[in-house]
Amino acid sequence: EMLLSPQAERNWESLCCVLEDVLENQSHRQLFALELGSGTGQHVIRFAQKIPFVTWQPSDITQECLDSIKAYIAATCVKTVLQPVQLDASQPWQQWTGVSQESCDVILAVNLLQYSAFKTAQGVFAGAGQVLKRNGLLLTYGAFAVNGTITPICNEQLDSELRKMNPEWGLPDMDVLRQLAYTNGMRLERIIEMEDFFKCLVFRKI
Repeated sequence: EMLLSPQAERNWESLCCVLEDVLENQSHRQLFALELGSGTGQHVIRFAQKIPFVTWQPSDITQECLDSIKAYIAATCVKTVLQPVQLDASQPWQQWTGVSQESCDVILAVNLLQYSAFKTAQGVFAGAGQVLKRNGLLLTYGAFAVNGTITPICNEQLDSELRKMNPEWGLPDMDVLRQLAYTNGMRLERIIEMEDFFKCLVFRKI
């Protein structure tokens, strides 16, 4: 049941470094983090092993991924990862299982916005605006367009491949996400350059 994503194996360490960096002055208290679109479960297990002061709520929309996450939790015996919940991030936050208003210190979305329709991005930001505590963080990772432009060529190819899989998928534009954040009471605080021309965008609830 444990699914294996080669990409998750490649990038978990750099993502973990970003999390450790943005949360470094909060290690004196236990934080609560929601991961949207947890996929195989590889990320959340690694994060839990490396960052013990965060309790994780993994989630996904597919049963296959939920089963994989459960299998990783069982295999690694991590104590700070809750059982995964089925969650469709495009839905209103009141339908998000496992979280309530202003209950989250962190929300993480890894490669979720690229592999979903714009409705999901709208749902993620609207939901984050409600379930994040004040000063809470939303982190989105992946490749992005900037001012309608996609560079370099490898990201153009990725965008093209995604749109072939589903015309509603593709690289989201950072400026559109910045506006979505602003509309929902958040601001883009940091843009962290990552490997393979990917970025991690850090939004903070004001």
